[in-house]
Amino acid sequence: MSDDKRNHFLKSAVTAGGIACFLLFAANAAADDPLVNTGYFGNVAIRGYDPVAYFTQNEAVEGSSKYSHHWLGATWHFASAENRDLFIKEPAKYAPQYGGYCADGVSLGTVTTNIDPKAWRIIEGKLYISYDPGAADGFEKNPTKVGNSQKHWVDVQQTLVTEKLHKDWRVN
Repeated sequence: MSDDKRNHFLKSAVTAGGIACFLLFAANAAADDPLVNTGYFGNVAIRGYDPVAYFTQNEAVEGSSKYSHHWLGATWHFASAENRDLFIKEPAKYAPQYGGYCADGVSLGTVTTNIDPKAWRIIEGKLYISYDPGAADGFEKNPTKVGNSQKHWVDVQQTLVTEKLHKDWRVN
């Protein structure tokens, strides 16, 4: 092999190795970031609905930016300062499962960003939000869906991380 070919080969190998290390680092960093569904626009979790109200009022209640809290890279809205403070004390207790992505979709191993905050269920003390009321009913009535969603969540997260990295790569 000539010196020119050897140098070209070494430069190519170093470049490829550098890119691989960067992508591995970026994927690990993104995987460490919790994934909260903020829809397609803005950075507000569960379309601005109050996650605490599902538990305390047993209904979907729109929150207000007046009572907001930044958690896991997203802004969460609440109907009152009291609800906001309850959330701050125990966010994992009140936050929807799967970062607020459609629980029924996750049970099928898919990502559904569009959700209807009025299509929700609390099952065994955990909040699940779905795409529409029919999906929420099906999720609640089929006991295997919760287990399936837990099983598929790892793969769904990886899909979300990959999509985020691809989007961030294109933006930069």
